[in-house]
Amino acid sequence: MKIFLGADHNGFDLKKTLVDYLTRGGYEVVDEGDTEKHPDDDYPQFATRVVHAMSEDPSSNVRGILICGSGQGMCIAANRHKGIRAALGYDQESVRSSRNDDDTNVLCLPAQSLEFEQVVGIVHTWLMTPFAGAPRFRRRIDELDELE
Repeated sequence: MKIFLGADHNGFDLKKTLVDYLTRGGYEVVDEGDTEKHPDDDYPQFATRVVHAMSEDPSSNVRGILICGSGQGMCIAANRHKGIRAALGYDQESVRSSRNDDDTNVLCLPAQSLEFEQVVGIVHTWLMTPFAGAPRFRRRIDELDELE
C-alpha cells in the first residue's frame, strides 16, 4: 500500500514522525509536504497535493493521511475533490467505521489533540480495516460520487 501524507504547520512535526513510523512498518510513503515548517502556510494546498497525487497514481491501493491542528480543515478541503472520502480520525472506533462502512481513502488527523501513541492506534486501525462492501454501503458511495 502506498500512503501519501501532507500537513500544514500545525501537523508538520507529527507528519515527520508518522512518515518515519510508517516507512519502518514497510509502507511506501510519499511526503507531499511541506518540507519546512512555515507558520503562515495554508492547509488546502497540502490537501490538494495529496488527493491529486492519489488520483494520478496508477496503483489501485493508495491512501492519504492529512494532518492539521484540528483535522477539520484538511477533512473539508479533501472532501471537495471528487472520489475522495476523507474522515476525521479522533479515535479507533470512528476510523474503523469509516473504513468498514464508507471505504474512506483519506484519514485526517488532529495534531493538537492526540498523543503519538493514540495516532499509531488510529492509523493502524484505519489501515487494517477492510471495506465491508455491503450493497447498501456501495450504493451510498455511488450516491456520493454523483454529487456536484
